[in-house]
Amino acid sequence: MTRLARRSLLASALCAAFALAAPAAQAADAPITIMVGGINKIIYLPAKLTEALGYFKDEGLNVELQSQPAGVDAENQLIAGAVQGVVGFYDHTIDLQSKGKEVEAIVVFGKVPGEVEMVSTKAAPTFKSMADAKGKTLGVTGLGSSTDFLTRYLALRQGVESKDYSLLPVGAGNSFIAAIKQDRIQAGMTTEPTISQLLKTGDAQVLVDMRTEEGTRAALGGLYPASSLYVANSWADANKAQASKLARAFAKTMQYIHTHSAEEIADKMPRDYYGNDKALYVAAIKSSLPMFTQDGRMPEGGPETVLKVLATFKPQVKAKNIDLSKTYSNAYLPAAK
Repeated sequence: MTRLARRSLLASALCAAFALAAPAAQAADAPITIMVGGINKIIYLPAKLTEALGYFKDEGLNVELQSQPAGVDAENQLIAGAVQGVVGFYDHTIDLQSKGKEVEAIVVFGKVPGEVEMVSTKAAPTFKSMADAKGKTLGVTGLGSSTDFLTRYLALRQGVESKDYSLLPVGAGNSFIAAIKQDRIQAGMTTEPTISQLLKTGDAQVLVDMRTEEGTRAALGGLYPASSLYVANSWADANKAQASKLARAFAKTMQYIHTHSAEEIADKMPRDYYGNDKALYVAAIKSSLPMFTQDGRMPEGGPETVLKVLATFKPQVKAKNIDLSKTYSNAYLPAAK
């Protein structure tokens, strides 16, 4: 290998290593690209709703929303420096810190996962709880995603080790539904509106419900802050004005969600999000409303629950001295009333 080639490879490696470490401050009107881990999932509804309500523009922001089918794919875009923010699960910030990358949630949308472990109607007679997962194939959006983390933890709490079942990445929405119908998975973790669609057709039943505080505490032992906007700590430090404007825009959306009906919220969303069954979409939003925070702030005790869950089966997280204070910040949000 020539000296020039070696220098080129070294430069590329350094760029990748420091993509999260030292971004330059952006111009005030520079575009901000946010990757969403499945933009039509109701757990991530605040992203599109903020755009639809015009709150980004009200703050003078030029925001572009993009979508990836799984949160882990969105996370990879942030690490690569291709986007400035991700709407995904808070647990990625802890996982990334264990790998030497500092990322923080600056707005928290969901105080609970909003995820449900669905079991196919065919498998249901012999699949009554996660203790029956042995020998089964379980669906997740993607390997390394939050559905992967949570599925492993739910099974382990019922005494079932990872080696005793298989995980299959099946995405979300129609691809998840197809996997259930074709018996490629006997159970799987998904969100609204997929949950309501499966219940309506009778193809699956609820096994573990983490759409409410009560269900989440029963399943995980505490609140589990989930859907959020997270960015590189270094980007937020270098772009405090933009980070604050983003946080303010989303905080307004969280207030809107808690002061408007599911029907009014659905009216703001693109038609292709609900197709020909708007009533089902409205019902799905209604069942999801309890999961959302009112002001975008991190719920007390939530980070500790998430750390406990991840450390249970991720040796790297358990071995590291995780500084939770660096995984989220309420500082960019409007002052609490």
